[in-house]
Amino acid sequence: MVFRIGNSTDIPAGEMHVFTVAGTKVTVANADGHLYAFDDRCTHTGCSLSHGRLNGTTVTCPCHGSQFDITTGKVLRGPAIRAVGSHRVEVEGGQLLVDA
Repeated sequence: MVFRIGNSTDIPAGEMHVFTVAGTKVTVANADGHLYAFDDRCTHTGCSLSHGRLNGTTVTCPCHGSQFDITTGKVLRGPAIRAVGSHRVEVEGGQLLVDA
């Protein structure tokens, strides 16, 4: 199911914003003009990834430093061992849409 969560201009390049989509917190990140969406909770201890650091397409968890590829959700560096969920993002007429 697709949910409208805001406008495509809500997230400037290099920034992240968390939205609640169908009861789940989803972070949308703008990496060099491309938007990516992923579950906000780190799979290690559940810390909010939206409070972490975004460097290109890598997000670093603020709690224990786990790193994830925001394009796929895959773990790049532990201690996390499970990927975060990834969601499809679309922009239609300036509206930001996310699959949940």
